[in-house]
Amino acid sequence: MSPKQQRGEATVEQVLDAALCLYASSGEAGLTVGAITKASGVSSGSIYHHFGSLDGVVAVLAQRSLEQLLKTLVTALVQATDARSGIHAVVLAYLGFAQAHPDSARLLHSVTADREGMAHAREIRDSQEARLTPIALWIHAHQESGELAKLSTPVIESLVLGPVIGVVRRWLTVGDLDLEEAANALPEHIWRSVRR
Repeated sequence: MSPKQQRGEATVEQVLDAALCLYASSGEAGLTVGAITKASGVSSGSIYHHFGSLDGVVAVLAQRSLEQLLKTLVTALVQATDARSGIHAVVLAYLGFAQAHPDSARLLHSVTADREGMAHAREIRDSQEARLTPIALWIHAHQESGELAKLSTPVIESLVLGPVIGVVRRWLTVGDLDLEEAANALPEHIWRSVRR
């Protein structure tokens, strides 16, 4: 990688780190090009050069957070020895990610990310194909072994992740939910919904 490319990558990371901090402290309203410029020390011209717009910054930031989450989930899943322990591991890894990275989780579960996800769902999924393929292969293998229900991969994913996403959203927004209680209750309940 050339020095120019290294500087460009460093600039992108500076902007994304500053944007995440601003989002965490001030929400969507506080996330402006001027605020990012001030917090990151990167010029507005450079921000527009690398991201195209403020929406571009948010989209890349959400994509980076999604990549981190998917990496965490895949790592947990492929280390499991059977389907039940895999489902348990994914649920616990998701909850652990939210607790360890609340700012990234808040962005991923925000109206902003929902809007982006609805507008560009196919492109986002395609860009994460390399991270999603091991999950699909794992599901298929455990369906073939007779451990998982013969449901489509999207339905299995929805049955597993839907309740976890609901819990994390509530924890992040309302705050009246105990993640430890959820970690104790959810894995087995979710497993029962997808086992054969």
